[in-house]
Amino acid sequence: MAVYTTIPPERLDAFLAEYDLGALKQVDGIAEGVENTNYLVETDSGRAILTLYEKRVRVEELPWFLGLMQHLSRRGLKCPTPVIARDGVALRSLMGKPAAITTFLPGRPIETITPSACFSLGQSLARFHLLGEDFRANRVNALGPHAWQPLLDSCRGAGDELRPGLTHELGAIISGILQGWPDSGCLPTGQIHADLFPDNVFFQGGNVSGLIDFYFACTDLLAYDLAICLNAWCFPDEMTPSPTLIAGLMGGYQSVRPLGSAEKSALPVLVEGAAMRFLLTRLYDWINTPEDAIVTRKDPLAYYHRLMAWRLNAEELLYV
Repeated sequence: MAVYTTIPPERLDAFLAEYDLGALKQVDGIAEGVENTNYLVETDSGRAILTLYEKRVRVEELPWFLGLMQHLSRRGLKCPTPVIARDGVALRSLMGKPAAITTFLPGRPIETITPSACFSLGQSLARFHLLGEDFRANRVNALGPHAWQPLLDSCRGAGDELRPGLTHELGAIISGILQGWPDSGCLPTGQIHADLFPDNVFFQGGNVSGLIDFYFACTDLLAYDLAICLNAWCFPDEMTPSPTLIAGLMGGYQSVRPLGSAEKSALPVLVEGAAMRFLLTRLYDWINTPEDAIVTRKDPLAYYHRLMAWRLNAEELLYV
């Protein structure tokens, strides 16, 4: 989440008038994240999230994202639900950009990641995968392995200023990861979140109370989604993997959806691939984020260290 677009008060009032939400009481920009403009709005009906879609989100794919959230919410997953306006439409336009309002979820991101929090996350991720099985529409992962080399190529020069020789080193590693990447159809595939970082998971009483920010969701390998979470949750100092956090996440996931033998065999290369994907997109954003954007840039090298850790001993870390 982030704030790229400022909304004049009169434009916001006119937009909200299209809904049965009552009068606006308060609005606050949300600076976390890097992709879309987000505001927390409070009206007579309570709190909700207003999102203006920017950057990588394609307008024609927005109905897919909103439809997936509606589908998962109806089946019991605690996630934002698109709010329908008076004309029966959820996706609208504001400041010349696609926009939507979603329901507000109680809870907040956890301050200190613990094995029990990872266990609860693993359970929620597995439930997400199971509940999404009958959502039949597919969306290609636009940031899957096919996108990594073009992303790297766009960062040459500026990327090496961050770490000398970085882009050449990553190019060689990408080639190795792609050689070991599972072929399509070899592993269970379905709807994945693809961005389930700690700031996208709310907790109450030590357990997950909701999942948010579905705008990287896509149809891909289910185990790849687990690999993304292992990267995002199990490196407490951004560099060193925690075996207890890894065990908690793996245990929670498999208590709901046990991994098959092929998924277990593929997981070491999947965690490397997940580290590479976020290293590259963070590197791209580090170079290209406008200076006047109200957004927190994230250190790409944090994922370089994760990548190196997995390359050193992924199998030992995953299956102690």
